[in-house]
Amino acid sequence: MSKHLLRHFGLVMIALIAWVTLAVAQQLKPVPLPPPQTSGGRPLMQVLKDRQSSREFSSQELSPQVLSNLLWAAFGVNRPDSGKRTAPSAMNWQEIDIYVAKQDGLYTYDAKANALNPVLAQDVRAATGTQPFVQEAAVDLVYVADLAKTGRGGGEDQLLYTGADTGFIAQNVYLFCASEGLAVVVRGSVDRPALAKLMKLRPNQKIMLAQTVGYPKK
Repeated sequence: MSKHLLRHFGLVMIALIAWVTLAVAQQLKPVPLPPPQTSGGRPLMQVLKDRQSSREFSSQELSPQVLSNLLWAAFGVNRPDSGKRTAPSAMNWQEIDIYVAKQDGLYTYDAKANALNPVLAQDVRAATGTQPFVQEAAVDLVYVADLAKTGRGGGEDQLLYTGADTGFIAQNVYLFCASEGLAVVVRGSVDRPALAKLMKLRPNQKIMLAQTVGYPKK
């Protein structure tokens, strides 16, 4: 086979793979999560005592119930009458979106519907950080600030508030994991431009931090 034919064949295969990936993503539908279990858990002072970062994870998946509980603790709706959440946000912007990278694809957490909305039908966990464990753990959370929701905020205030709001959510995840015996670590080592392109983010969406969650490695 000539080099020209090989090159043509390669381009056709790349186009076919891209088409299949797009077709699968378009077929994906929102994934309802079970109602979060908001009772139980360990006493707060014990959880604070046990809060820690871990960089060794099992590949065991989180059950839908555990994932629902985790995301609700992170930034779920705890006051349905007002739509306010488990973590504070500046001027109630609620500008931080949680992207959930799992083995079967990339999703966004829809707190109001308590569901996962599909973004990509591919495993992007390895792209969410520079450490090897990010592709082994059950879930990598990527916190994205939607600056279009910050209204009149801008400049230093916008940077300060979106950073603080991300920190509140990440700490909620830490406390939930300490209560449930899960391993967790928050991460700033992210190739943001490459990941933003992969996630198809808009120019006014900014990746803040990532956080890996899973069962401890045995």
